[in-house]
Amino acid sequence: MLNISKNPVNQDVDLTKFKSGAKIFNKRHYRLFNRFLIGFAVFLVIVLFLPWTQNVNGSGNVTTLQPGHRPQTIQSAIPGRIERWYVEEGDFVQQGDTILHISEVKSEYFDPQLVERTGDQIQAKSNAVNSYGSKVTALRTQISAIGNEQALKSEQAQNKLQQALLKVESDSIDLEAARTNLTIAQAQYERTFQLQQEGLKALPDVEEKRLKLQETQAKLISQENKYLASQNEVINARLEINRLGAEYAEKVSKAESDLETARSNQFDAQAQVSKLENDYSNYVIRGSMNYVLAPQSGYITKALRAGIGETFKEGERLVGIMPSDFQLAVETYVNPIDVPLLHVGEEMRVQFDGWPAIVFSGWENMSYGTYGAEIVAIDNFISDNGKYRVLLAPDPEEPDWPRGIRVGSGATTIALLNVVPIWYEIWRTLNGFPPDFYQPEQSTKTAEKK
Repeated sequence: MLNISKNPVNQDVDLTKFKSGAKIFNKRHYRLFNRFLIGFAVFLVIVLFLPWTQNVNGSGNVTTLQPGHRPQTIQSAIPGRIERWYVEEGDFVQQGDTILHISEVKSEYFDPQLVERTGDQIQAKSNAVNSYGSKVTALRTQISAIGNEQALKSEQAQNKLQQALLKVESDSIDLEAARTNLTIAQAQYERTFQLQQEGLKALPDVEEKRLKLQETQAKLISQENKYLASQNEVINARLEINRLGAEYAEKVSKAESDLETARSNQFDAQAQVSKLENDYSNYVIRGSMNYVLAPQSGYITKALRAGIGETFKEGERLVGIMPSDFQLAVETYVNPIDVPLLHVGEEMRVQFDGWPAIVFSGWENMSYGTYGAEIVAIDNFISDNGKYRVLLAPDPEEPDWPRGIRVGSGATTIALLNVVPIWYEIWRTLNGFPPDFYQPEQSTKTAEKK
């Protein structure tokens, strides 16, 4: 019955006479409830002043610490056709083990004796280089011989020129003597002719002197011819010297031209030998690539090109491999606003998917099923998902990570920051403020030392 009137019922009716009213209006219940409220309020006040560890949550997956230990694919550096598989998916292979055999698909490499024939070409070109080298040596010897011969011929021509000059000088003296004799003979003839006119000399004496004068004139003319001939010999000797210089210059030029041609051919042959040797090395290396080998020890995960006779291009993925020797790590992604709060070397807690855990993010000592980790790297650029990647490695001072986790499985991370009262953390959360910015103790000590 509802008491909706202004007259209180409890003033006219004694409700405590009823069994239910007696239980309701018992003052002992009021006292217990009030004590409970007071105790609960005191407990809440105490809880508000309890320490709370600020944290940054992130999510990511399990990976490896070194890039070379992560799952990878094996490619072929050359195009080819699959001929035979030597492994199955799930097999363990050692580094250098043969995974599959491929054959060539380019026509220029079909010849099975390509390497041997290239070696024969190298040998032939090497012999050509040696032949050109011998020719160069012979031409240099020839040029030296031409130079020696030119020196001897030039010396001989100089001697002839000197002889011609001496002969000119001798003929010039004889010419002067002939002229003197002619003058004497002319004077004797005139004197004898004068004496004959005076009757002192006989006519035969005059004729004798005239004959001698004519002989002297003839000797003078002959001597002049000899003098001119000796001068011509000097000119001829000089011409011979010039001719010898031009002749041997032509011979030397021709020999040097042949020498340069031989050297050019030698260098060209050497270049061809180098090119053939390069081709030979490439053919040998390419031949070894017909067998695809395991780059490191690991497990074959999946064949991406499975068919026998299937062709592929260079650099195309053929098979996946998971290295057997690796060190686990976790890559987690945090919001950009939390990146300044993280530092390399700080501790974090990791919860792996599939491993039961009870996590109290503010009281890490009460958490169960989480594992210790240490920050080893923080990306300086944002990822495609709009967050920054943080790489974690196992903390050597904490228990080892579970052996059963696999690369690629999920993980949840908690970065532990400053310790603050719970009331402050509630106030910060309600106002949407980020966790308190701080510097690690090591950085602070280093700055103080500086």
